[in-house]
Amino acid sequence: MQAFCPPRSPPAVRARHAVGVGALLLLGACASAPPEPTLALQGAEQAIAAADRARIADQASPELHEARDKLAAAYGAVRQQEMAQAERLANEARVDAELASATIETGKARAVNDEMIHSDAMLQQEMQRKEGVAP
Repeated sequence: MQAFCPPRSPPAVRARHAVGVGALLLLGACASAPPEPTLALQGAEQAIAAADRARIADQASPELHEARDKLAAAYGAVRQQEMAQAERLANEARVDAELASATIETGKARAVNDEMIHSDAMLQQEMQRKEGVAP
């Protein structure tokens, strides 16, 4: 009695099966959740801390408030396993905090510039008064 052996598949069929299995494995790898955006979250936290050190909170900066809200939303997205959204929100929070810092520094620089212009005008008036020239 002869043992039953199934016929071997032709090489082309085996190659197609191998490609199909490889594609399924690749899809499975893509379907897994991306890692937590630790660097983006840390960057946002550092930018907010830098803004706090610059006393931006004293200025009631809407940009800083927005940065804090987005960072909180980013952590919420991490808890929901939505890592791409968490990274996007963390990056937006960092940019908002950096904008808050830049905005307040610009305001400070303008105030210093205005004071210098005012002081210069006062000095010129004083010099003209001492020379007896009417302003």
